[in-house]
Amino acid sequence: MTVTQTRPIALYYWTTPNGRKVSIMLEELAVPYELRMVNIGRGDQFEPEFLKVSPNNRIPAIVDPEGPGGEPISVFESGAILKYLGEKFTKFYPADWRQRVQVDEWLFWQVGGVGPMFGQNHHFTQYAKDEDAYATRRYQDETHRLYGVLDARLEGRDFVADDYSIADIAIFPWTENWKGQMVDIGDFPRVKAWRARLHERPAVERGLAAGKAEREQFDLSTDDRAREILFGQRARR
Repeated sequence: MTVTQTRPIALYYWTTPNGRKVSIMLEELAVPYELRMVNIGRGDQFEPEFLKVSPNNRIPAIVDPEGPGGEPISVFESGAILKYLGEKFTKFYPADWRQRVQVDEWLFWQVGGVGPMFGQNHHFTQYAKDEDAYATRRYQDETHRLYGVLDARLEGRDFVADDYSIADIAIFPWTENWKGQMVDIGDFPRVKAWRARLHERPAVERGLAAGKAEREQFDLSTDDRAREILFGQRARR
């Protein structure tokens, strides 16, 4: 059954891998949506309006004005958002039970493994002012291991499940900064080829470009106030 979206979905967003998962998904679905930028370097994530839809003060979140029963619904956590959208619009999330289990496995692999490990890699490699050699090596090694898992999974297949799905959409943005993760993408030829396939999709490119102008207004690596807010978890004063 085709679902028609008449009013735009509000996407509370910043240009992080988790945010880009949802902008890519919405572009793939070709449904109307509007960006509501949440500048996490300025403390917007602590504003009461945002906390109503994302009590964990993390982006992304959505508000769908045409939720179940025609009533609005808010959804936070990127994995939950992808599942909600996939189920509502019956795209990129298979109806077949066995196929859906595969997608769920790799979606949760990203949410529980890739996101936390790559995120810590980013932190200690790019942002930590006090060098911690053990932590840096720990997360770089785990990042390398996870790339290896993905590379092995992609042997003989174009996508992580039987077809392009929310699992690919979830994993892909986290691989965009492979250089910053101190990974040689040439060590993982199947991941490299998979990334090229996804970059060929116009909706993926549009999703990656969402909010780019706003992000370019500040540099987290040199903005001490933004770092204090993000890493110290202090609300804007």
